[in-house]
Amino acid sequence: MKKIAVILAGCGVYDGAEINEAVLTLLHILKAGAEYQCFAPDIEQLHTINHLTGEEMIANRNVLVEAARIARGDIKAITELNIDDFDALIIPGGFGAAKNLSDFATQGTSASVQADVLRSCQAFAEAKKAAGYMCIAPAMLPLIYPTGIKTTIGNDADTAAAISQLGAQHENCTVDNIVVDEQHKVVSTPAYMLAENLLEADKGIEKLVKKVLDLV
Repeated sequence: MKKIAVILAGCGVYDGAEINEAVLTLLHILKAGAEYQCFAPDIEQLHTINHLTGEEMIANRNVLVEAARIARGDIKAITELNIDDFDALIIPGGFGAAKNLSDFATQGTSASVQADVLRSCQAFAEAKKAAGYMCIAPAMLPLIYPTGIKTTIGNDADTAAAISQLGAQHENCTVDNIVVDEQHKVVSTPAYMLAENLLEADKGIEKLVKKVLDLV
């Protein structure tokens, strides 16, 4: 049975992992006959957002503790991720991918990936194992893969330009589709960068999971 490592960035679209994207990812992995293990960095979030008001909250929260809400407690610190145990990697989006897994949200074209996350993602890349990145998570790809990695965040011109400046080859993509870099075995989809509801997000995520599994 194929086994997928899923890296979560917390819990909640504005400061963590996008919950709908994460749950749909886990669902489609299981429906495809594969299995998963969730991971998250054991670090403080950039900040914690009240999802009702959009305002920042005090005190701050921990990425791993918050991500455990989505994984129903079945989650490990990313430092425990051994890529030899997995066939592929998938990272759902949410602003946490650009705030906690990386600092793309604040640093833009000067961004870097959190050290433990970078180590894990690069290990999958170097082992030529398949990977899927969705929503804003593909902003990390040019910091992980060689220059020219093909990817998408949808069609937001400013974000696409920043990713291109970092060294990726950005392709515009509709919400229900995917972009595949066959050479590096990387699949991406816009998800909630474009989706206006659960059904729209589901179409691209289902295709991404299926393609990642096909590339294994």
